[in-house]
Amino acid sequence: MKTKKQDYAHLSSKQPIGIFDSGVGGLTVAKEIKRLLPHEDLIYFGDTKHLPYGEKSREAIIEYSTKITNFLLEQNCKAIVIACNTATANALNEVMQSVAGKVPVIDVINPVAEKVSYEIHNNVGVIATKATVNSGLYKKSIRKHNKWIKVDELATPLLVPAIEEGFKNHPITHAIIYNYLSNSKLKNIETLILGCTHYPLLIDEIKQYYGNRVRVIDSPNIVANHLKSILDKYHLLNDQNPNPNYHFYLSDLTKNFEKISKKFFGKTIDLELKVL
Repeated sequence: MKTKKQDYAHLSSKQPIGIFDSGVGGLTVAKEIKRLLPHEDLIYFGDTKHLPYGEKSREAIIEYSTKITNFLLEQNCKAIVIACNTATANALNEVMQSVAGKVPVIDVINPVAEKVSYEIHNNVGVIATKATVNSGLYKKSIRKHNKWIKVDELATPLLVPAIEEGFKNHPITHAIIYNYLSNSKLKNIETLILGCTHYPLLIDEIKQYYGNRVRVIDSPNIVANHLKSILDKYHLLNDQNPNPNYHFYLSDLTKNFEKISKKFFGKTIDLELKVL
């Protein structure tokens, strides 16, 4: 059975890129997209009302993800970036069905898994939310490309609430990181994938724990490069926009989101409350 060839001739390079996550975590991906694609308009949806996704049922995650996807399509987005590992692990197929081939969909697990698979990695650790770990998608995706890689996944559910509450560079977060990374499951790893887009906000603290013993994968950079290659392939890259617009929708306005988004995108950002 032949797969249907994608045709995005109906799309324009001038349309915005849609990005969504449960909260501030997806901003790590959005920031990297902004750096790599400086002329693109971005529309971001942070589902702060329902975070953390990692503690929700698969059915709830699918409902939130498909509603947001449909909203971003209504905003005329030319591509959808699922900047959330939990949403990717539990709702990727349903998001693809909602999109129905109208625009490209980029997730945060498969590009990372593929890149890790083809580099020199033997023992890989993944830290992620419970819902992502329970899905087993990282292990499946990596071993699909390279069956010789050993993959150990560890659920680290306290990290997202700590980040959303603004406990970056805080003794509480240091204690949580030490407790998780010293787990015997991660004892022999040489590479660590941060399997939640919130976690790069703690990358310095995680690297500090390991020193130079473990390579920590920069997932947002891999995802942004994958998005760029997809847009380039379908002639959808915008390089003619000197003043790109960044618009942020939140299902619940939070101080921490405002603080981090301003740090990443500057003071003149649009934050709008939108309950779906």
